Amino acid sequence: MNINDYILKDLKTLRLDSLVKSAQKQCKNFPITHIPVVENGKLVGSFAQSDVQTIENSEDEISNYSYLFESFFADEKATVLELLKLFADNDCNIIPVLNADKNYIGYYDLSDVLDVFANSPFLYDESATLVVEKNEKEYSMSEIARLVESEGASILSSLVTSRTNAHLVEITLKINRQELRAIINTFQRFNYNVKASFQENDYTQSLKERYDSLMKYLEV
Repeated sequence: MNINDYILKDLKTLRLDSLVKSAQKQCKNFPITHIPVVENGKLVGSFAQSDVQTIENSEDEISNYSYLFESFFADEKATVLELLKLFADNDCNIIPVLNADKNYIGYYDLSDVLDVFANSPFLYDESATLVVEKNEKEYSMSEIARLVESEGASILSSLVTSRTNAHLVEITLKINRQELRAIINTFQRFNYNVKASFQENDYTQSLKERYDSLMKYLEV
């Protein structure tokens, strides 16, 4: 199932003219860390439950407290690993999602994303991880797949991160093979910068530790 299938729309968002008491009621009724504030289809920010509950005048409009809004969101094309990083970095259990036009289209719930991650190939036992780098104008996922397959292996999962300032793309590959020397040599022959490689035990253990930490956070 595509991660986009987990975008939810059932949480009522706030507007700038919403009253504080509406936000406080939302926080009381739902176990959420933040409430998205949306105006004319655009995300203004996210109002943290910890801030909402400290406001004494419940009849105020939330626009009076816009300086408290937090700014974070996920692109609709975000990967599971990118979502996990957003959850961890922003200490939240929901992430607003924006489409290509920067319109608010819903949100991800932490528990759903954790479930997807727990069943993803990134926790596949017989594998290794390779990180390569290429100029963004020369980058091709189809070529990367061809190079891996030319050595009799296949890509289980991938994470692409753009480095805008340097015009480089970093690609993290989960490959169904623990021995990567031949694959590394192939990438180097095609002028890819091989930044790092990890045996399954080291890399997956790190991912599992992050996953366990997020699960403990969710249970709090």
